[in-house]
Amino acid sequence: MPTESNALGTELEPCSTDPETGYLRDGCCHHLDEDRGRHELCAVMTEEFLQFSKAQGNDLLTPRPQLDFPGLDPGDRWCVCLGRWVEAEAEGVAPPVILEATSEAVLEAIPFSTLLDHEYEG
Repeated sequence: MPTESNALGTELEPCSTDPETGYLRDGCCHHLDEDRGRHELCAVMTEEFLQFSKAQGNDLLTPRPQLDFPGLDPGDRWCVCLGRWVEAEAEGVAPPVILEATSEAVLEAIPFSTLLDHEYEG
């Protein structure tokens, strides 16, 4: 796979390998044409976002062993769908973003200044 840039214009860093995230489950939030959900934004889960996502029909809290999905807890890093993050941001519950592990492709939909407003400080 060719080198991909992150939202800062440097090499895309892994988001999480425990739990293993990303469309390819390789730990990275890649921009891939086959990923219609655009799991390109690395975010640190919050209780508010997890509850918001569940209310939208995407339960990230419940483990699903048959899908090799452990369930997420606040504090876990996860590649979230671009559209879901935008919805959460509009509702005031967007989780913090790890810019180094967020694909540069999200800048097509989210202004850099918005990402900076939600940058993870940890």
